Amino acid sequence: QVQLVESGGGLAQPGGSLRLSCAASKTIFNINRMAWYRQAPGKERELVAAITSDGSTNYADSVKGRFTISRDGAENTVSLEMNGLQPEDTAVYYCNAVYRLFFYWGQGTQVTVSS
Repeated sequence: QVQLVESGGGLAQPGGSLRLSCAASKTIFNINRMAWYRQAPGKERELVAAITSDGSTNYADSVKGRFTISRDGAENTVSLEMNGLQPEDTAVYYCNAVYRLFFYWGQGTQVTVSS
């Protein structure tokens, strides 16, 4: 099993920045893929950004150039740096890990973008 604990999030103004972090209970380099998903009210959960064990990354088109996913092996954390935030980025953000074909989820953290 993999336990995931998220931190960060909160309220930001349009054009502002926030940083989310996810601490994993296992060495992240042994986890096949870690990712951030988000779910806005009334919408399905969607992939925001992902990073694989070999360091490859991919992003949703809506966040390319604004969000950056990164990892810290010493801390076993994966972070999501979010810049140029827009109201449409408002959602609950979830950390996700794929480990031995199983999906694991964090508890979610709210991100609200509003003036």
